[in-house]
Amino acid sequence: MALTDEAIAKIRSMIQSGELPPGARLPPEPQLAVQIGLSRSGVREAVKVLESARVLDVRRGDGTYVTSLAPRLLLEGLGLAVELLQDDTLLEVVEVRRMLEPVATGMAALRMTDDDLDELARILDDMRSAADDHEKLIQFDTAFHRTVVAATGNETLTSLLDGLSGRTVRARVWRGLIQNDSAHTTIEEHHAIYLALRARDQLLAHAAALLHVNTSEAWLRTVLAARAEREPS
Repeated sequence: MALTDEAIAKIRSMIQSGELPPGARLPPEPQLAVQIGLSRSGVREAVKVLESARVLDVRRGDGTYVTSLAPRLLLEGLGLAVELLQDDTLLEVVEVRRMLEPVATGMAALRMTDDDLDELARILDDMRSAADDHEKLIQFDTAFHRTVVAATGNETLTSLLDGLSGRTVRARVWRGLIQNDSAHTTIEEHHAIYLALRARDQLLAHAAALLHVNTSEAWLRTVLAARAEREPS
């Protein structure tokens, strides 16, 4: 593992320095091993790790290339990691989302196009039609927030929030099981966000999104507390 870690560090250094820019092809394994002064086995394992992290793209029969290094690729594993988090840590993720999503929504208020806003209106209509179908409501809810954050034009922020939102979306299903009229509440919160965005009001959009995330967090805490009471100590 020490040799693999060293090989990872050296390949990463070559990428960071620009010696291997995005899209560049790595030297063949024997040549790369000599170049960085490590064994072929260490290089081979390092390439596997960096491939899993979406830093390298191994093309069988062609060679190994540096990926585009786009945030959507490098942060792709975040969502999978969030899915594995336990209850207390999951609440920490919601807290991070509360820090980021309102800011992103406020930013979107200044950057959304008319087409973006029209798309949000269509999604809201879909949400109203799916008010009795929690699975569809979750899908439209996800699409709504994705559209808003994508409008910021910040791919890193979009990728981060995409990864952080997967598990918290499921909390909305739990909310539907424990609280009456939850679909109506969800739609009204999204409608308030939409109106603030349509008005190009950055502060109001920030506040509406903050209220929505706070409500989701409160529901999640309620669900987790109820679960803790049911489980034997």
